[in-house]
Amino acid sequence: MKLSPSGPLPGQSALNRITGYGDGYVLVNQARHAASLIVLPERIVTWSIPAFESLSRADFELLAGLDQEIVLLGTGARLRFPRPELTRPLAAARIGLEVMDLHAACRTYNFLMAESRKVAAALLMQ
Repeated sequence: MKLSPSGPLPGQSALNRITGYGDGYVLVNQARHAASLIVLPERIVTWSIPAFESLSRADFELLAGLDQEIVLLGTGARLRFPRPELTRPLAAARIGLEVMDLHAACRTYNFLMAESRKVAAALLMQ
């Protein structure tokens, strides 16, 4: 599914946009990614998470260290919630966490990023 134009909006610099997605991949600025990653407006972070079951507290500490106001966790093809003890680093840093399936996380990221929100999309490819 194609989501938005590949270029920046008028008045904005080139920011990372999710321009498409499908089963097991996302397109960020038209570049295909088939492994888990974290998308921020200004950069992409490689995220070596092979599956939802592999998530650890250290992964949420990494997300808390990105200095964003909200993290969108895309859990793959279906919605799954991480255990609360794993997500405590985000709560302690007063960073919001929204959990959704991968496709919803992609759409929500673009919407929040276009509003100039400090958002990170942590996307699990499975």
